[in-house]
Amino acid sequence: MYKRTIILLIACFITANCLAQTKPWRKGVLTDEFIYEKAPYPECHASTIVETSKKGLVAAWFGGTKERNPDVCIWVSRLVNGKWTEAVNVANGIQNDTLRYPCWNPVLFQVPGGELLLFYKIGPSPAKWKGFMKTSADGGVTWSAQRALPEGILGPIKNKPVWLKDGTILSPSSTEGNGWQVHFEASKDKGKTWTLIGPINDGKELKAIQPSILFHQDGSLQALCRSQNRAILSTWSKDNGITWSPLEKTSLPNNNSGTDAVTLKDGRQLLVYNHVLPPGTSTKGARTPLNVSVSKDGINWYASAILEDSPISQYSYPSVIQTADGLVHIVYTWRRQRIKHVVIDPKKLDLKEIKNGEWPKVAGYTLPEIKGEVDVLK
Repeated sequence: MYKRTIILLIACFITANCLAQTKPWRKGVLTDEFIYEKAPYPECHASTIVETSKKGLVAAWFGGTKERNPDVCIWVSRLVNGKWTEAVNVANGIQNDTLRYPCWNPVLFQVPGGELLLFYKIGPSPAKWKGFMKTSADGGVTWSAQRALPEGILGPIKNKPVWLKDGTILSPSSTEGNGWQVHFEASKDKGKTWTLIGPINDGKELKAIQPSILFHQDGSLQALCRSQNRAILSTWSKDNGITWSPLEKTSLPNNNSGTDAVTLKDGRQLLVYNHVLPPGTSTKGARTPLNVSVSKDGINWYASAILEDSPISQYSYPSVIQTADGLVHIVYTWRRQRIKHVVIDPKKLDLKEIKNGEWPKVAGYTLPEIKGEVDVLK
């Protein structure tokens, strides 16, 4: 009896300690799951998610032996009756019998009242890749033949396009071949033809890629970007994305890793990113923890959730949407081994102001100390 009591007390202590560690930053989290447990490839990355008009949620990512390996393909899974289907290989980089390139960064976009679009890149590296796309008329069940995007058009580089009130698809994009430069691509015919806007920076002083586009109540647009400048960068447009203001640093840190953001139905902005500052003057920091912050104006941000805080490996490259029911869905890379899917009720998030770029401290909770880049299992 005595031993049983001791065991129960220890169990209660561990449980209480775990709850104290996780509860402060897990309010509003409704679902936390892997899209798959096993796959025919060891590594995955760069997931994307969309709500379709016909078949519910669809997710995609690239998977293969390792990023940059020629066998890396684009894989697609659908959420059917509450379960993710076995992923299907929908695109590869085979050029001919003797040449094959890796695939990169798929991005899904549902045209309102139209087709589901799948953008992706094929090439030996981000500096030399080219843009391609496929379409689906049945919510991602079947896909069209591959179509190359026009020369100079790459498609959305990592994050989703947006649909403007005039029916324009505005796609956030960037290049890495001549310095990190942000540009945008616009289509007025549902993705059939494209117009290049930018680049908006020279890639020398402020180096940015992978923008996310946000809407503000005054009609302006904002783009938040990954950078090599130790901070998330921001730019604004007052003419529906035709012209953009010079890039500026926000108060939020960036570890040279991908971010994503979405404008909520209530007008707030929600951002998913690694809230970690690279050590010293380095532009490369650990891709953990993975955080969620919320803002009313795109300038002042409030801490709201921590999706991952383990010092083991990386949790990165989020993609975020809000579905018609008001819930927020996030997919991201989990240790390069699997794709995680998290559902959040944004109305239940507990917001705490971020001051001086530092994540707020909460009694009973301490983020583990992270030193340098953590990309592999220790």
